[in-house]
Amino acid sequence: MDIQKQLKEVLSDLPDGVRLVAVSKFHPAEAIQTAYEAGQRIFGESREQELSAKQAQLPADIEWHFIGHLQTNKVKYIAPYIAMIHAVDTYKLLAEIDRQAAKAGRIIPCLLEIHIAQEANKYGFTFEACREMLRCEPWQSLQHVRIAGVMGMATNTDDEAQIRQEFASLRAFADELKESFFAGNADFREVSMGMSHDYRLAVAEGSTLVRVGSKIFGERIY
Repeated sequence: MDIQKQLKEVLSDLPDGVRLVAVSKFHPAEAIQTAYEAGQRIFGESREQELSAKQAQLPADIEWHFIGHLQTNKVKYIAPYIAMIHAVDTYKLLAEIDRQAAKAGRIIPCLLEIHIAQEANKYGFTFEACREMLRCEPWQSLQHVRIAGVMGMATNTDDEAQIRQEFASLRAFADELKESFFAGNADFREVSMGMSHDYRLAVAEGSTLVRVGSKIFGERIY
């Protein structure tokens, strides 16, 4: 796999305003270094121990994004350096991120994970549960997290119309939340959607962050 060639190919598909999270989970530090040398700075990981090991040995200016399901007891390990957490799916997790960010003297941008797929095994708030959390929980009192937008995964299907509809629903929901809860808040602007097999559809439907792994790095190595 020519990582640098594949990286450039993906970047050429992205218009201004859409950033690439190169999903490096299950790939060795050497592969990340290769992409880094081609100019990529944002990398996505989904397991705390793997991420911490890579973070310790790779360049300090890498912007690490945590993109997987995050357990509350793992937050303390990544809070000192994580650039963004994509998959906040409970208020309890958001509050724990705030607590650990305060200890680290940081403010951590977070995305609310929304369940848009027709698959029960995916995580995330339903639309109504997310509205309820924002209406009822004291999230505005949290001083060390910044809700920066939403994240979602479409159904793993070949039906492009369904994928487009799911992405469009997330984009519309992000716009609704902006109007209802984040009006005038410039921080709330990200819509993280799209992976290797569907990122072009996601971009067409308004994604601002795409999470692409296997198209850049090949199939998982470990």
